[in-house]
Amino acid sequence: MQLHIPTSPVRASGYSIKEGSPEFDDVGPGLDEAEALGVDVVELPVYAWHLIVDGRVLSDRVNDLKRALAGRELGYTVHGTLAINLMDLPERLPRHEKVLAANIEIASAIGAQHLVVHTGFVRDAADDIEVAYSRQRDALARAGELAAARGVTLCVENIFRFPHTRETATPSKLAGELDAIDHPSVKATLDVSHAYIRCTDARLDPIAEMAALARHVAHFHLHDSFGRPNEGRPTDIWTYHPAEAVAFGEGDLHLPIGWGSIDWDAVVQAVRPAPGAIAVLELNPVHWRELKDQVPVLQALAARFLPGFAAAS
Repeated sequence: MQLHIPTSPVRASGYSIKEGSPEFDDVGPGLDEAEALGVDVVELPVYAWHLIVDGRVLSDRVNDLKRALAGRELGYTVHGTLAINLMDLPERLPRHEKVLAANIEIASAIGAQHLVVHTGFVRDAADDIEVAYSRQRDALARAGELAAARGVTLCVENIFRFPHTRETATPSKLAGELDAIDHPSVKATLDVSHAYIRCTDARLDPIAEMAALARHVAHFHLHDSFGRPNEGRPTDIWTYHPAEAVAFGEGDLHLPIGWGSIDWDAVVQAVRPAPGAIAVLELNPVHWRELKDQVPVLQALAARFLPGFAAAS
């Protein structure tokens, strides 16, 4: 009798490089480090580099970045502009879409197959939440067409409620939105720590919520926390220095895997994505000394996921 041993659906793993210089003069050493550590991919912090002005791509700077990335065995993914909010008010939405289109152009130019963009959020007290979700669905469908034409997959990342935020999608809500969009170039990034924090806030089971999103997951952001929101509310613990937030285990800490309380055993059992996913460690730079030891932890964790759906893009 021949036993079938499942193969992990995660085809590549790596980490987000530090933001660094806008002139890309530290990109080379960062890529040297990644190659020495034996990762498959690095995620590029395009949100932190001056590559876009009012929605217009600065082609000369993108060409400088392309030269800095050239000649490597590494694959690349991109974390897009964090401020993109496709649930913003209608009068501002075209600006968000313009910046997203610029991000797609940059990702394509540097050969990054995955572009991570945050799911939207509602802040305005008078805004209708379901109408805002409708705006986001329409905008993502349009962006999916742009991305498909350039060979890029949009990977919409679950987040949590920031200060003064009324609404952002839970993982299961995001799954329903992606079902409705039903576009082959619009997938999900599952940020496990974000899911824990959002589910603590909403009093939901994070494992069940992440399992609901699994069918759309093409990309993972992996880092640890204690799943505790910290939105600057009067009832939250006040901290002065970021190290104090770590001391109290408060907020989105981007800790080394294993430092927090996330139940990784339950995560890998419940979250079964399509084959072809990419796993990225998002480590807070203050913990960079742990990176060398974290890479094998990341690789071992990525290897434990089980496939559940058709191939990811």
